[in-house]
Amino acid sequence: MNYFELFEIPVQLKVDTATLSKKFFALSKQFHPDYFANESDEVQTDTLEKAALLNKAWKTFQSTDATIKYVLQQKGLLEEEEKYDLPPSFLMEVMEINELLMDSDEPGQLDEIKFSITNLENEIYAPVKEIIENYKDGVSSEKELLQVKEYYYKKKYLDRLLRELK
Repeated sequence: MNYFELFEIPVQLKVDTATLSKKFFALSKQFHPDYFANESDEVQTDTLEKAALLNKAWKTFQSTDATIKYVLQQKGLLEEEEKYDLPPSFLMEVMEINELLMDSDEPGQLDEIKFSITNLENEIYAPVKEIIENYKDGVSSEKELLQVKEYYYKKKYLDRLLRELK
C-alpha cells in the first residue's frame, strides 16, 4: 500500500495538507496500537506497520519536495543517492552565488545572496509550476515528470545553499 492509497487520495505532486489533516487524525485513531492490545500478535504487528506507514506518509505530505521525491521514486524515475547531472548553465549560476557567498563580508550582502537564490528558485519553478500543481496520474507524461525531476534536483541544490546562509 502506498501513501496515496492509505489516505485514499489520488497521486499528486502537491498535497493540500489542510484537507488531509482530518483524514490523518481519523486514521491515527483507527490504527492506534492501544485499540489492538488484546488482538493476536499478527494483528498487532499489522496495525503497528500501518501506524508507522501513516506517520511516514504524513511527514512526506508536509513537504512538497518530499512528496515530489516520493512520487518520482514510486514511478521508478528517481533512485536514492542517484547522481544527477544538472545543466551547466544552472551550475554556473550557482557557482556565481557561491563566489558571492565566499566574498561576502558585510551583513547586507547575505540578504542580496538570499534574494538571488530566491529569484533562481522562482525561475526554476516557473516551467514546472503547472505540472506540479495539476499533476494527474496516468494523464501527465513521463517527459513532464522528468522535468519535475530536474526541478527537484535544482531545488535541492539551492536549499543546501540557503542552509549554509543560516
